[in-house]
Amino acid sequence: MPALSPLMSANQATPNAAGSSFYPLRPIVRNVALAGVVALLLAACGAKETPPEAAAGGGRPAPEVGVVTVAPTDVGLVTELPGRLEASRVAQVRARAAGILQERLFREGSDVKPGQALFRIDPAPYAAAVQSAEASLARAEASLAQAAALARRYKPLVAENAISEQEYANAEAAEKAAAADVAVARATLQTARINLGYANVTAPIAGRIGRSLVTEGALVGQGEATPLAVIQQVNPMFVNFTQSASEALALRRAMEAGQLKAAGDGAASVRVVLEDGSEYPQEGRLLFSDLTVDATTGQITLRAEVPNPNGALLPGLYVRVRLEQATAGNAVLLPQQAVTRTAQGDSVRVVDAEGKVSTRSIRVGGQQGGQWVVREGLQAGEQVMVDGFQKLQMLPPGAPVKAVPWKAEGGAAPAGGAAAAPAGGKS
Repeated sequence: MPALSPLMSANQATPNAAGSSFYPLRPIVRNVALAGVVALLLAACGAKETPPEAAAGGGRPAPEVGVVTVAPTDVGLVTELPGRLEASRVAQVRARAAGILQERLFREGSDVKPGQALFRIDPAPYAAAVQSAEASLARAEASLAQAAALARRYKPLVAENAISEQEYANAEAAEKAAAADVAVARATLQTARINLGYANVTAPIAGRIGRSLVTEGALVGQGEATPLAVIQQVNPMFVNFTQSASEALALRRAMEAGQLKAAGDGAASVRVVLEDGSEYPQEGRLLFSDLTVDATTGQITLRAEVPNPNGALLPGLYVRVRLEQATAGNAVLLPQQAVTRTAQGDSVRVVDAEGKVSTRSIRVGGQQGGQWVVREGLQAGEQVMVDGFQKLQMLPPGAPVKAVPWKAEGGAAPAGGAAAAPAGGKS
């Protein structure tokens, strides 16, 4: 019997239990058809469960971007300028008496009071000069007493013509000359006592004294007043800094036009930023601004006074000065990363209630606490985009985004006139 082909083998019936009859393969065909129908049903169900927003956006949900809600308020315009600290009072202690320095009477680097003894110069020559002046005064006083007695005796005699008037006139002149000699002797004695006092060098002001510029045994005061030490009053401290004359003029014009108002009660507040970036806790006040503009730099010099009760600030230290000279009304504080600054102007991204993003031109009027002060271009309740700019580059034009509240690093809420947007991105 010839062999059957594979096609024939598959299509032939199988023998029954008796091995005499054959049945067709209908159950296998039925199972295959049922499996195809089930697969089609599952595919249809999966298509129905796909989210509408995913289908509309190419299978991806709207990206989340961090926003802050605009809340206008009065914001101080702070300018940061370079400055240098200076002692409020400085006195150079000098030797006004010539002689050998015998003793130093203070501890270097300590605080001294006015009139406190600091150095002692050999007083022996000046004490001898005082004694000599005292003797000269005694001799002059004796001569005055003799001349006055002679004039008193001559006075009744000249009335009786016992002596000539010329002799009486000479006696009066001698008395007056003796009185003048007494006055000269007294002045000489006072000068000698002053020179003796210079031998004991005292502090002219209260403050902190530095190192001694001379040592015991040195000859001082020969021909000039030898510097001995320096006393500096460090509480309060002065900080001198400069500002561009054009900026100061623009600020004054804005206040005159009513766009800005003066900070405080006419005295601008000052904050000192140290070299390590930390802010000095004590607030200072502006004392004055110079009337003269430096011809070489175009800067004007300003001076502020800063309390220094603990002596933390040292003279000569370079610092940064944060000066609040004016206050802007209805201004907004925005994080720096939210503002795009170009040569054409400043702008931000605004997210509306439907999640659409648009660019808005603004006007920046300085900074405060690391944030830009926006004076024009935004309305209360608008949502300004702060984070997620890279996600916009991956979206087609006009695609919506999901606005979520933005928080600064560390979880802190934004400070100033910008508040975190409520959940859902709506204001």
